[in-house]
Amino acid sequence: MVPVPARVVTGAGRFTFDAATPLAADPALARAAAWLRETLGPATGLPLPEGPGGVEIRLTDGLGPEEYRLTVTPASVLIEATAPAGAFYGAQTLRQLLDPAAFRAGRTGDRTWTVPAVTIADAPRYAWRGCLIDVARHYLPKNDLLRYIDLLATHKLNVLHLHLTDDQGWRLEIRKYPRLTEVGAWRRESPRGAKRHGLFDGRPHGGFYSQEDIREIVSYAADRFVTVVPEIDLPGHTQAAIAAYPELGNLDTPLDVRTEWGVGENVLNVADETIAFFTDVLDEVLELFPGDYVCVGGDEVPKTQWNESVPAKERIRELNLRDAEELQTWLMRHFTDYLLARGRKPLGWDELLEGGLPPGVTVAAWRGDKCATLAARSGHDVVVSPFAETYLDFRQAEGDQEPVPIGSVTSLDAVHAFDPVPAGLTGEERGRILGAQAALWTEHIDSPRLLDYMAFPRLAAFAEAVWSEERDFGGFLARLAVHEKRLDALGVEYRPAGGPHPWQRRPDAPGHPRTRAEIDGKLAAWTANLRF
Repeated sequence: MVPVPARVVTGAGRFTFDAATPLAADPALARAAAWLRETLGPATGLPLPEGPGGVEIRLTDGLGPEEYRLTVTPASVLIEATAPAGAFYGAQTLRQLLDPAAFRAGRTGDRTWTVPAVTIADAPRYAWRGCLIDVARHYLPKNDLLRYIDLLATHKLNVLHLHLTDDQGWRLEIRKYPRLTEVGAWRRESPRGAKRHGLFDGRPHGGFYSQEDIREIVSYAADRFVTVVPEIDLPGHTQAAIAAYPELGNLDTPLDVRTEWGVGENVLNVADETIAFFTDVLDEVLELFPGDYVCVGGDEVPKTQWNESVPAKERIRELNLRDAEELQTWLMRHFTDYLLARGRKPLGWDELLEGGLPPGVTVAAWRGDKCATLAARSGHDVVVSPFAETYLDFRQAEGDQEPVPIGSVTSLDAVHAFDPVPAGLTGEERGRILGAQAALWTEHIDSPRLLDYMAFPRLAAFAEAVWSEERDFGGFLARLAVHEKRLDALGVEYRPAGGPHPWQRRPDAPGHPRTRAEIDGKLAAWTANLRF
């Protein structure tokens, strides 16, 4: 099974489901029973009526919020949990014990549905088990996003970090500022392949989520115990917003939504009106996303325009700041303080460490162990998402057969071996590592089919790395052979072990492969100014 449970004891015999098999649950855990009935019913044709005996989901004391016990005998199935999330993960494991056809949306023929007699005691290693999906560079239609929420839940991942805004697109309806989507949600074309080749596809690209879409997405995710964390990236990666409202920028000339990848020079100005604008934006974000965390970015902010801007220089003098670096710290402090005052937990990329952070800000550490260690030692909670280990847009193998190969090789075995906790942390510091998330940045992922290819099966390996202590890659591969049949049933177009199918290749979109040494050199240069 993926991820592998913590403790499994096999028994003798099998439990058989039939048309009369009842499913009952304590009212406090009824959501897991409802999900199991709705999921298994179409695939098996079994109604799983309410009633005693058969399958029972029982409330018990003493387990963690996501912990469960699953006991299968030839006579019954029992899932025990203290909280609804634990019951849900127990139900997910029960589904995994069935034939892979249980993952289909309808019946494919008559069969006997059985599960082996087994006792499983299971709990996750980390509380934050996430995946970032970048819908700003390439928009993911709502139904495809809902499908990915199901895939995350199937792998017992519980956080969807939605990167909603960037230079190349604004994907969230903000009612006070309609031009953010009227203008900012569309660009006239996109690069075809890596930037160095100078190729473009000549096709307009766009889309956005209405506020009703977002409410649906958040509700759908919550029913599957997935928390949606929105990201409004500030003050860089904002050219789409500036294209919609030029007064937000530093230039006198209008801008288009950006059509190139990479870090752009266009950043927000630091006027009071701009700060008020994005405070208004966050007001609406908080209404739509009830979870604890909101990401405000803070990454990759060139200071060229601020260094040349008279108003920015005046703001630096007015506040008695040293330079434009401190100006960013001052600006981001406004938005983190805003979120903290409203009972939310601001999340920001690890560049925020460079100017110092107030207590209560959680750091998304993407530039390696150095940043994760510094954040933990500075008293901040940390979500680990290292560039070289968990960015699933990086190529999966050597060779030009990989579609749009970029970055260094992030192989299946390397993802499976990933450990979120940097070496050398004390016990208290280790406790600040909330968990980790994989990242699907979509500059070069322009369709749901390619998203599947880049995500799977590596996301299954990542799920195991953050759920369990298991690090037996041979055992993982043996389980993966079965799990791929589940992915087939779900219609997931994963990367085969032998390399991509012909239709999964992209000879029209050349990439820019790097060696791991090159990537490590970039990371070292990016973090050279950080001191413990």
